[in-house]
Amino acid sequence: MTVTEETAPSHYERIGGASSVKAAVALFYDKVLADPELAGYFADLNMPEQRRHLALMLTVVLGGPNEYDGRDLAEAHKPLNIPVAHYVKVGAHLTATLVELRVPADTIGYVEVVLEKVQDQVVAPRSGTGV
Repeated sequence: MTVTEETAPSHYERIGGASSVKAAVALFYDKVLADPELAGYFADLNMPEQRRHLALMLTVVLGGPNEYDGRDLAEAHKPLNIPVAHYVKVGAHLTATLVELRVPADTIGYVEVVLEKVQDQVVAPRSGTGV
């Protein structure tokens, strides 16, 4: 039997499935909530629910079962007026979390590509000032 993309384990399976995703989400939010530039975005949120949503979303991104039932990225983030610099910091915290948890480099790279692809759905549109 030849291993193809269809039979190769997903990133989700390779990192250990649900328990690994939950560990990553917990460590990630520990980092983000300790960051004074980012913590304010989460001050009024139900953090257990927020952690659940991120775990479900990360599961989908990594090729696990799709049980995500939250709002889409643009709808959820538009009211927050997130600047690119804060988005980049969040991505750096996620990458640091995955490195700390010894996630394979190709999986980290894949997550970073996904972060680049969805950035425009999360950050506030730039103003017409040319900045």
